[in-house]
Amino acid sequence: MTKNPDPLNFAHVTDWVFDLDNTLYPHHSNLFSQIDVKMTGYVANLLQLSHTDARQLQKQFYKDYGTTLKGLMDRYNIDPDDFLQKVHDIDYSWLVPDPALAMAIKHLPGRKFIFTNGDRGHAERAARQLGVLDEFDDIFDIVAAELMPKPARQAYDRFLDLHGIDAKSSAMFEDLARNLVEPKALGMKTVLIVPHNFEPTFSEIWERDPDYTDHVDYVTDDLASFLNAIQPGQVRTGMPA
Repeated sequence: MTKNPDPLNFAHVTDWVFDLDNTLYPHHSNLFSQIDVKMTGYVANLLQLSHTDARQLQKQFYKDYGTTLKGLMDRYNIDPDDFLQKVHDIDYSWLVPDPALAMAIKHLPGRKFIFTNGDRGHAERAARQLGVLDEFDDIFDIVAAELMPKPARQAYDRFLDLHGIDAKSSAMFEDLARNLVEPKALGMKTVLIVPHNFEPTFSEIWERDPDYTDHVDYVTDDLASFLNAIQPGQVRTGMPA
């Protein structure tokens, strides 16, 4: 893991871009597992499949289309609003507020954005529960992306254009290496967030993407500490002065 990155490598960054699920909140919170279960149930109900078959198809959609939603839209012409509402009907109390992360984000110089394949409501609820929502300038969700998810290049282009961002002056934080391919090609600094004390066996086989690791500049299992380490000047503890 990259524990102590050189702050000079981020001195040019004016726009900071964060994925939401398993990035801003930690993998061990298991919040996304609730969404995952909801998606499997949605596929099962829609297509009258067993849980096992529905989950296999769901993960195939994820692999082939970037998101289960995109696969269902292309193959079955589902209503995306119905899908997003149902899969994000979850319990956000699982998330523990993270004041250290909020302080680390607050002190980053420049603008901060959430860029998620989920919808705005989900991002707002999760970020609010974490205590970081007020630190962000805006949220770019799957609706703003015109339902084209990461890792498609169109999603990144639309995000950058909408907010007037120069990719070469920005950094992106993601938990999926394949979602950093286009940001790296565009000139962004890329940081992969992995579970604490990460081992490859922690990931399900269809969610591992070792072929994309060449597009990752840094890897960390502690986002707040990483952000503190790249702050200009004195490294902050993450607590208010």
